[in-house]
Amino acid sequence: MNAATAHRGFGIARPGLPQYARTFLDMSKKVLVEYSRYPVNFLAIFAQVFIIILLFVMSSFAFSAPEADPAQFRVFAGMMTYGFVVGMFMSFTLWEVGFSIREEQVRGTLESLYLSPTNKFSNLLSRIFAMLLMTSAVCVAGIALVAGLVGGLPVENVLAGLGVLVLTVSGLLGIGFFFAGVTIKLKESAQLLVSGLQFFFFIFSAQFFPFSVLPAPVRDYVSRWLPVSYAVDLFRTTLLGIEPELLPNDVALEYLIVIGFAILSPILGYLGYRAIEDRARKAGSLGEY
Repeated sequence: MNAATAHRGFGIARPGLPQYARTFLDMSKKVLVEYSRYPVNFLAIFAQVFIIILLFVMSSFAFSAPEADPAQFRVFAGMMTYGFVVGMFMSFTLWEVGFSIREEQVRGTLESLYLSPTNKFSNLLSRIFAMLLMTSAVCVAGIALVAGLVGGLPVENVLAGLGVLVLTVSGLLGIGFFFAGVTIKLKESAQLLVSGLQFFFFIFSAQFFPFSVLPAPVRDYVSRWLPVSYAVDLFRTTLLGIEPELLPNDVALEYLIVIGFAILSPILGYLGYRAIEDRARKAGSLGEY
């Protein structure tokens, strides 16, 4: 007769909200300490962002007509810059949340982490705190740079814009959670997939240019089916004080899409992560380099 499996307990650990919060704080501190050990890498990220911004802004100056209205040019610069903010949060979410699991595998600490009684969701969530701090600093510096170059950016409905940004980041975290699981499966090959996904959204969610630039079939049959597109559109048009491009006659529906994206994406993304993680753990490949 097969004996029932006995739970070995959690030792001195006490699962519950205090332990989950302590795990989140300790793991967040760990990530921040890691960032502080590589200051050159942090400075390189800032430099890379400034170069990208300067490339787009100088190209806009070069191809704009001499008699162009400065106010319209500032609106275009604001559309590009505010879309850039969403693009930066997406980029850091994919790499710092999604691909950070792979870094744990390379260091050989992922398997030991899963053998501990710490809450796994708190561990995954802790990667967000440092990412939000870094990305926010980069975005504020980028907006200040563009504002200085073009003589100021249009800024309307700041509180509503920040609310949309919070919803957008929540939705992007779901994508990051799912790709954290994908990296467990694909390992180094996930770099190519993450890079491809990043540029896919750069283009088809029009993060650096208006949606009107895209060909109509692309805009109607690709962009309109991406929740990220509505997040980009709603965030930047709210700050610019203009009508959304994708649903100009139904702003309420655009808000509903973004809210649904913010709620469903983290849930589905984490469920996908757990499914891939459980499969890897049962196969014994969780800590495999």
